[in-house]
Amino acid sequence: MVYGACMALVLLVEDDHAVRRAMTEALRDAGHVVQPVGTALDALGTVTKNEIDLVVLDLGLPDLDGYEALRMLRGVSEVPVIIATARTDEPTIVRLLKEGADDYITKPFSSEVLTARVGAVLRRSRVAAPDDEPIKVCDLVIDEVRREVTLGGNPVDLSRRLFDLLAYLAARCEKVVSKEDLAREVWHQPRLNLDQTIDVHVSWLRRKLGETAADPRYLHTVRGVGVKLIDPCATSSSA
Repeated sequence: MVYGACMALVLLVEDDHAVRRAMTEALRDAGHVVQPVGTALDALGTVTKNEIDLVVLDLGLPDLDGYEALRMLRGVSEVPVIIATARTDEPTIVRLLKEGADDYITKPFSSEVLTARVGAVLRRSRVAAPDDEPIKVCDLVIDEVRREVTLGGNPVDLSRRLFDLLAYLAARCEKVVSKEDLAREVWHQPRLNLDQTIDVHVSWLRRKLGETAADPRYLHTVRGVGVKLIDPCATSSSA
């Protein structure tokens, strides 16, 4: 089935019948097609059989731990996932992002907040078609069409968010990119409350590129300003 530009097929994974009904109505009122299920196993089956545009996943499911459900979803699909959770502590949020969540929403939340967050994540995932020519920075190659990255000829496995972050920085090679710009252009949200999220993703991206903050090669933090990706080959040549 083909859906309109503003319409999405949303998989809603929530075991509480009343909450599931309310969330389903809110998303349908916003113009989306909703597939509600009550278990993680049903969610996994649905994702493997349908072209889902986005998943809203409750952490407190009866059959699988929410983190395990998220890991399993990430094992079969790169579909955007918003976690619905009553927990707001920092370790939980960091763990969710590390396991592959694209965003989270804290219970209880209003219909307006739910539909706004769903809309924001969908806009991030429906970016305009990139140019055909890969971005090349030294031995780092970023193919935006195939969404593939190689470093020294070896593939680099990146989540969708890490790929978007790397591509955005690489397209502005040698330029300092502020956290405000990253929040707006990569996360499509205001910077408010995103500083730690951005720092965590930059740290993960560094590890993927085989470097550290103490010994950077591509990614350099400009304290108090932002992050820039440099061409180490050009830097070596000019040294």
